[in-house]
Formats: sequence, structure tokens, C-alpha cells
Amino acid sequence: MWQVTWRRFCRSRLAVAALLYVGAVTVVAIAAPLIANDHAIVPFAPTATNLAHRLEGPGALHRFGTDDLGRDVLSRMIHGARVSLAVGFTATLISLVVGSMLGALAGYYGGAVDWVVSRLIEIVLCFPFLFLVLGIVALFRPSIWTIMIALGLTMWTTEARFIRGEFLRVREMEFAQAAKASGARDARIIFRHLLPNAIAPVLVSASFGVASAILTESALSFLGLGVAVPMASWGSILSIAQRFIDQAWWLVVFPGVAIFTTVAAFNIIGDRFREALDPTAE
Repeated sequence: MWQVTWRRFCRSRLAVAALLYVGAVTVVAIAAPLIANDHAIVPFAPTATNLAHRLEGPGALHRFGTDDLGRDVLSRMIHGARVSLAVGFTATLISLVVGSMLGALAGYYGGAVDWVVSRLIEIVLCFPFLFLVLGIVALFRPSIWTIMIALGLTMWTTEARFIRGEFLRVREMEFAQAAKASGARDARIIFRHLLPNAIAPVLVSASFGVASAILTESALSFLGLGVAVPMASWGSILSIAQRFIDQAWWLVVFPGVAIFTTVAAFNIIGDRFREALDPTAE
């Protein structure tokens, strides 16, 4: 199935380009200390200040210009990619684990367990997503770990509903009934037989979840509730830009384009992956 899905996915040049873009950004983020640091390819540390070059436009020395403290924007953009992708992937992983576990329990056992998990999902969904995250972050000290955990503990409802629905379908199939008749324990049936056959829709949702987490982290950093100063993030660069938007266009354009293209790339990948998993597709 996965080979067929991959072949269908590769038919879309836009989806392949988005996947390559995400891969390139991931490599740059991982190698950020080697790319942007003192005596590196971009010879400026992300926290190094130089007021003599304050709000300097893009040029030969500072290719993306500088901010209000003379810090190199390109260096901060590269290190900011680490923050954005780390938050996106970690928060999505947390939501996958929490959502898959609760959804699997609800779909497999049904009855009272299903009722409790379903009511819990409804309670979480009653609160606007961004305000719920803001409330959690405001209760604790804003940091990258606080944001990751807050996002992971608020994004799990989508995965839980997908897994629950898939479990309600596959638990009645012959292979699941055969496993139960053979005396296999519930944990083995859930993780060995049912979950691998129910995970595909969740993987599609995970791609959209990464995009949502990146966008939310940027919004929190823009509001001053993101990563701690002086750590760089795309949202914090935009937060600075709002004070100098009339004289430093590069502080708006470069992080804005980075957020837009990265979020769009993950959405394109998720959308194409969903189409590739469609059994009715040619």
C-alpha cells in the first residue's frame, strides 16, 4: 500500500517540490550552528549585536539586513527555523501519542471508555484553540518547551477522533476477530493488528498539524509569549518589525515569506498525501 501511495504522491510535481523544500529547511535548521555563527558561512551569531549597523538594509555584508539592535536577520532566520520546526514536529508528536492512545482506547473498548473520551474531546473543542494555548502558556513561564507541551496537549483531539473512527471500523474485521479468538491480549491486538491499519488518516492529519503548530508558535512569539529572548524565531522577528515597518521592510518580508512557504509546503504535502491514500484514486 505504501509503495502505491508513494507513486501516487510523486505524480504531483508541486507536492514533490514541497517535500524537497521541507527537507531543505530541515537540513538548514539542523545545521544552523554550522551555517550561521562566528566564522561560519554566515559569519554572524544570531544574538550578536552591533548598533553601528542598526536597521541596515540587505547588502553584501548582511544579505537579509539587520534588526533594531544590529543583529543579522539571515542568521536569526536560520536559527529561527530550528525553533519553528522543533515546535512543529515535537508538538505534533505529542498530539499523535496522546490522541492515538485515547482514540484507540475509545474505539476498541467502546461503552463507558468511549463515552468518557468523547466527552473529554468535546470539552477541549469547546475552547478556541489559540486562546486555550495562550491560557496555558500564560500560566507558566514562556519557553520553547512550554509551547511544545501546550500545543501537543491541545491538538490531540483531531488525531483521537480519526483513530477512534478507524478503530470502530477495523475492530470488526476478520483479522481482528481472528486475533481475539486466538487468545491475544488486548494490548497486542491494539498495537500489533489494529493501529497499523488505522494510522494512515492520522499521518495525513499530522502534516496539517505541523503547519498549524508552526503558525501558532509564530503567533505566540509575535505576541511576546513565545521563546525567551534573545532566542531567535520567525515570529519574534515579525514582532520587532511592527515597530519599524515603515523603514525596515526586510524585517517583515523575509520572516513572513518563510512562515508562509513552510506552512503552505506542509499543507500541500498533507493534501496530496490524503489524495494518494484514497483507494478510489487511479
